[in-house]
Amino acid sequence: MKYKDIQLLSSEECNDKLKEELDYLVKLRFAHSVSPIENPMKIRQTRKSIARLKTAQNSCLGQPSEL
Repeated sequence: MKYKDIQLLSSEECNDKLKEELDYLVKLRFAHSVSPIENPMKIRQTRKSIARLKTAQNSCLGQPSEL
């Protein structure tokens, strides 16, 4: 998921997507430990997606609210 797409999400959608990505990462790591997964780059892509979501959350929290 691109950062531009993430910026369009609401905070609730962003939180939901973050939880989904974290769950998906756990499943990927478990599957990879049991037997090698077909595309190990999915793990890296998922980690980067999680980082993008967390960055978007922090940038929203750091900005002062407009009145």
